[in-house]
Amino acid sequence: MMLLYFSAKTYGEKIALADEQESLTYQQLFTQAEQLGAILQKRYRLVPGNKVGLICNNHASLVKAIFAVSGSGADVCLLPAEMSEGQYKSILQQHDFDLLICDEERSHWLDEFPSTKVLRSYHETLPAINNLLLEQVVDQPKWQRTSAGKLVLLTGGTTGKSREAKHQPSLFHYLDPFYAFLTRLNILSCRTAYIATPIYHGYGVAVLFLFFALGKKVVIRRRFDPEKACRLIREHQVEVVTVVPLMLYKMLKTNPEDLKSLVCIASGGAELNPKLVKETTEQIGEVLYNLYGTSEAGLNIIATPADLRYSARTIGRKIQGVHLKIVDEQMREVAVGQPGQFCIQNRWSMKNRSKAWIETGDVGYRDEKGYYFLCGRTDSMIISAGVNIHPLEVEQVLLTHPQVEDAVVIGVPDELYGQRVKANILLAPQTEITTEEMLSWLRPKLSRHQLPREIVFVDQLPYTHLGKVDRKRC
Repeated sequence: MMLLYFSAKTYGEKIALADEQESLTYQQLFTQAEQLGAILQKRYRLVPGNKVGLICNNHASLVKAIFAVSGSGADVCLLPAEMSEGQYKSILQQHDFDLLICDEERSHWLDEFPSTKVLRSYHETLPAINNLLLEQVVDQPKWQRTSAGKLVLLTGGTTGKSREAKHQPSLFHYLDPFYAFLTRLNILSCRTAYIATPIYHGYGVAVLFLFFALGKKVVIRRRFDPEKACRLIREHQVEVVTVVPLMLYKMLKTNPEDLKSLVCIASGGAELNPKLVKETTEQIGEVLYNLYGTSEAGLNIIATPADLRYSARTIGRKIQGVHLKIVDEQMREVAVGQPGQFCIQNRWSMKNRSKAWIETGDVGYRDEKGYYFLCGRTDSMIISAGVNIHPLEVEQVLLTHPQVEDAVVIGVPDELYGQRVKANILLAPQTEITTEEMLSWLRPKLSRHQLPREIVFVDQLPYTHLGKVDRKRC
């Protein structure tokens, strides 16, 4: 709320937020968030130490709620908006929320949790944010300013028990990533940004706060549709867009001409396909940036267009304030060029009050010039005949084949080797290739251990709601 207060005083009548239903100036957004915060404190008894879960797509009510809840001192817990009913129920059983704010389409299963207070984001008759803000309150409750609660992101919530990544808002802690975003992405002169990524993801909400601090116009939509996204970028003359690689791929296939106003495409949340880097450069220009971060550790590495010219596979260089070491299974640092797990320490991580190192679960290496590269996840490692094989390295080779649209490499049980390498390959439309032709192409490019023992050509690949290939369903 202090950030929004500053923006309202500084940018006043400039448009802050535009979704399908409304456009709000900075002053209007602050006024409504302040009013909503006062109502939540009075009607729902929100106080510091409470925890509020938000299950919403990208829309204005979500943004108002984030600021209003934070202003009450309660923790803001952003939950994925694209999970199954069973996954939501599991989260509610694990976490004790004092209030749940959700979209109407995700409220029908809440009858099983009668003790949970529920507020909808939009509704014609039931208690909802849009209705609360329309009420004519005779005795307007005064908003009691208090220290902001924590921003909580849930990780691992779609499989097994979710973990909380808690971040304590602090301008001092976030100066380094703020400065890195400004200088490396060169967005200071841009006027309009489109957040296509989910706000409930750490990447989306962080960029939202950054753009508001800069007084930009932020455009959001409830759901991503490539055709509508292209049209939106053209109509609003959007200069900055946040995407996951799958979103960018779909927009390039839909209408790249609509994307000509873009000067910064900030890609994050999933591995960037080198072929997609090449296509973006050819069709739009050198406007693509690759961002690496995690829910627990925040933004840590950025690759600029110049970095991607050096290598389309790099995730770039560390930003200022990041301490990063690469370790083996015994937590010993490995040599330059050797793969190991990324361990990160910075002031803006979930452990920003201690000197603890965060084990990211990501495997990668640093080359002699200081560029970082990803090899995959520790939990996706394939061990075949005692040899460690990183699926991402095999996938990145496969993706350079002109007829391969996408690919995912997994390990499958094998009595002799323990595991063997299996490649699921999605071919480009109207193309054909045999298994033996693919293996002949791969042999000079991969080691004997990396070479797939099984190749399956598929009609489609499963993706998570964040645009990552879902290995567990392959």
